[in-house]
Amino acid sequence: MMSVEGKIKEAAGYVKEEAFENGKSAESQRKAQEGRDLRNEGRIEDGKAPKTSKPGTEN
Repeated sequence: MMSVEGKIKEAAGYVKEEAFENGKSAESQRKAQEGRDLRNEGRIEDGKAPKTSKPGTEN
């Protein structure tokens, strides 16, 4: 069962990554990476494997 905190981190990280992943500036790319890191932190807390595929793909 997923924890509430893990779900929130994963969802917030996903939103942040999606919001900034298409930006060209270094700041946008940094924020997108922060989102990926937060998403993966939530996944790890809930016993799931971190997402390692390229953003925007289902693999």
